[in-house]
Amino acid sequence: MLSSVTSRALCDLSHVDLVAWCAAQGEPAYRAGQVRRWLFEKRAASFDDMADLPRALREALAAEFGEPLASRVVRHQVARDRTEKLLLELADGSTVECVLMREPKRRTVCISTQVGCAMGCVFCASGLLGVKRNLTAGEIIEQVLRADRLLDPGERLTNVVVMGIGEPLANLANLLPALETLASGGPQPRGGLGLSPRRFTVSTVGLPDKIREFAEVGHPYNLAVSLHAPNDRLRTDLVPVNKNIGIAAILDAADHYFEKTGRRVTYEYVLLGGINDGTRHANELAERLRGRHAHVNLIPMNAVAEMPFRDPTPERVRRFVEILEAAGVAATIRKRKGADIDAACGQLRLKSERQNGEPVAR
Repeated sequence: MLSSVTSRALCDLSHVDLVAWCAAQGEPAYRAGQVRRWLFEKRAASFDDMADLPRALREALAAEFGEPLASRVVRHQVARDRTEKLLLELADGSTVECVLMREPKRRTVCISTQVGCAMGCVFCASGLLGVKRNLTAGEIIEQVLRADRLLDPGERLTNVVVMGIGEPLANLANLLPALETLASGGPQPRGGLGLSPRRFTVSTVGLPDKIREFAEVGHPYNLAVSLHAPNDRLRTDLVPVNKNIGIAAILDAADHYFEKTGRRVTYEYVLLGGINDGTRHANELAERLRGRHAHVNLIPMNAVAEMPFRDPTPERVRRFVEILEAAGVAATIRKRKGADIDAACGQLRLKSERQNGEPVAR
């Protein structure tokens, strides 16, 4: 059973919760909106920065919550392409990663949903230490706010991808309110970033029941399924949880997601040199996805020292794309970001935990 946290953080409070807290301090409801605007829009570093709040309220906030953001940045890496990776220490001492990626018209943050991961994908560093617990909604939100505070004045985040450490759909109870908060804002005095649901992408290893549950939420979030193989034998070798699921069930659930939301599903496919990047794999994948409203995001392996995998050759990557496109399946190759830092999911946390003597799960 996963452990949980009991400490109270400002970001864990919904707008309604914060209104109630303000009322308990003898403050009117509109104070909650002021606090959240300072938190989400004005990037307040301390409660003292919240200049339009009464001093007594600022003191009460500090006494109750300590700081506006409860997490602490313990590592900060900046790549040559200006990708930035943060290792955050949470209230219980656990650590988690988030990544800020800059492009000319997009500023995207990649966030985590669990401390560790239980899915066991053999090529991913995220699960080497096992899974400790789910993140709270506030801990999910804080990763976005930490990344947003790395941007220049006048810049704002444009996209949020939930593709970091952990299985997002295994923590839907906390992920959904976090997404609701981040999508709020704009003309409503509720704080948040005011992002359209279409600016959020949630990645899953492929949990059919959870995909269907996610489809019923009623928001057109983007769904990305980490497929990584075109057949069950190979996928079970690479993604052990597939043994009790199967690709057919995943594709059926993904089709249901498209029918409910109208959002084309993306299939993530990490290309492992000599393992799943051959022409027969491409042909088999093309046959699986033919006729579906699907997009394949090919991810050349980002080598991790602890794992016996190698990058695919550019020729094999190019041929893989050609086969998919010839079959009418849309495909792109993900740009490699932060190649000169610990950019792959879980690498920075793994390095930090191993330095602290944390055993690697096997």
